[in-house]
Amino acid sequence: MRTQSKDTNVKIEKAQISLLQKQSISEKFAHVCSLTETTIKASKRAIVEANQGLSQKELKLLFIEYQYGKELATQVKNYLKCY
Repeated sequence: MRTQSKDTNVKIEKAQISLLQKQSISEKFAHVCSLTETTIKASKRAIVEANQGLSQKELKLLFIEYQYGKELATQVKNYLKCY
């Protein structure tokens, strides 16, 4: 077997794959949800740390821009101006 990761020992990778194959679909889905949540939190934390002078609203708009593009962030910003 060719390893998927250059920095992971072949035996370890085989064990990881074996464990993943034994998981139910709901367990795999829960794992994906957990990884997604962790990634979103890390992204938001990095945005806050890099832009400490911005308001919460500005930080949220910046997150939208980074994740979904400037066009959507602009649309959300314009929508929020109405309220």
